[in-house]
Amino acid sequence: MKHLESVEQFNELKDNEQVIFIFSAGWCPDCRVIEPVLPEIEDAYPQYQFVEVNRDEFIEVCQEHDIFGIPSFLAFTDGKEAGRFVSKDRKTKEEIEQFIDGLTA
Repeated sequence: MKHLESVEQFNELKDNEQVIFIFSAGWCPDCRVIEPVLPEIEDAYPQYQFVEVNRDEFIEVCQEHDIFGIPSFLAFTDGKEAGRFVSKDRKTKEEIEQFIDGLTA
């Protein structure tokens, strides 16, 4: 999985790709719980590019997109928000897959 490197990269991916941003942080225990299943999820949805966003490094991106809890997921297709799964709650693999299955492409 790619890791976000700059705000410019975020905007470029958001505007031009089918992308799911995964907001996370090294200190977040709920983020570590879902980490082992993320490669399976990524493999199951090849139409999306998955990009991990370190919440602490990109706090301004989080604020701009109302990401107030992690882990959270934000999907874009061609510059438009296709869906969001944003909360401070722990997420299961099944909940993440339901979110992706329900995205508006």
